[in-house]
Amino acid sequence: MSDPLIRIEGLYKVFGNNPQEVMPLVKEGKHKDEILAETAHTVGLKDINLSIESGKIFVVMGLSGSGKSTLIRHLNRLIDPTEGHIYVDGTDVMQLSQAELEDFRKHKMSMVFQRFGLMPHRTVLENVAYGLTVQRVPKLERENKAKEWLNTVGLAGYENQYPSQLSGGQQQRVGLARALCTDADILLMDEAFSALDPLIRSEMQDQLIELQEKLHKTIVFITHDLDEALRLGDRIAILKDGELVQEGAPEDILLSPANDYVAAFVKDVNRARALTVENVMKPPVDRITATSIGEALAQMKKFSNDYGYVVNNDGYQGVILQTTLEKEAKKDSMAQIDKEFMEEVEIISPDSVLEEIIPETLEADYPLPVVGKEGELQGQLPRSSLAKVLGATSG
Repeated sequence: MSDPLIRIEGLYKVFGNNPQEVMPLVKEGKHKDEILAETAHTVGLKDINLSIESGKIFVVMGLSGSGKSTLIRHLNRLIDPTEGHIYVDGTDVMQLSQAELEDFRKHKMSMVFQRFGLMPHRTVLENVAYGLTVQRVPKLERENKAKEWLNTVGLAGYENQYPSQLSGGQQQRVGLARALCTDADILLMDEAFSALDPLIRSEMQDQLIELQEKLHKTIVFITHDLDEALRLGDRIAILKDGELVQEGAPEDILLSPANDYVAAFVKDVNRARALTVENVMKPPVDRITATSIGEALAQMKKFSNDYGYVVNNDGYQGVILQTTLEKEAKKDSMAQIDKEFMEEVEIISPDSVLEEIIPETLEADYPLPVVGKEGELQGQLPRSSLAKVLGATSG
């Protein structure tokens, strides 16, 4: 694994007049409510350690007051920590001079805000090109680039409109285009879609996923919505009272909550929509690699099941039954396995959402074969696995 693009080490933030004097209480493990009552200082973050890989969507989530917005504002030093280090592409952001920090903000990171953050007196084109204006990019070049991004987010033709003339979803698309237009490596998205109505929010999530498949940006996405986190995140970090309570892949958060707090978060999630086949499939153990009927039957008799998945150099071929092999072996055990001997069984993709394949799984006589884009057999999905995951409750 390559080095993470962003590395956060031992990050603390205490708000108040004398945070250093309060740090011993924080490190003793006193709760933030006790510290607030005793010292009138607020613990924003406590010993945060995270690594964020390049080209991934990293979601930070938690309820109001959990510290998630405080954390994201440390990444571009809108907030300075009480203690700790933040490394971006190997550079300690805490050590940057003011001039270096300004250059860092112009070129390395862009931010998409919850309330759009558009300038009402500037046109849509001027808003999108604003970051390039700050970078002193020539007018024609920045306008052409801004038009390209407006087209990418589906707003071609809106260049001369003003923000007040746009819907909320359109305004957020302008905000996203503006962030992308600077070609920054990292996008910081702080509750970027939470002000939108549910339908528009879902559309913006779709658009972000579609863009990310092409751009492979490093995105730090803040949300209080677990469904949004599960849908967007390659990895998810959950904060509570300024502390990191769990960090992992979406399926880890959903299937193995670290404590009661996380379990309460995930218990009402629609698992059928949140998990994919790859999350719950089993290894394809009953593989038939022989080419002749007799050899295939010999392999089959070593299995615990009376069926097998036929695979060859071209990948997955189909499901064959022991009774079929026995019948054909009586005719000619040296004959080659033919497609006509195989059962009609639906194949499924590892990327399929469970909700999409429930009917096929329940109706199938055998565990469905999970087949990759190159035709390779990656796993099998038994009904029992599906029922176990969808019927489970976290807690």
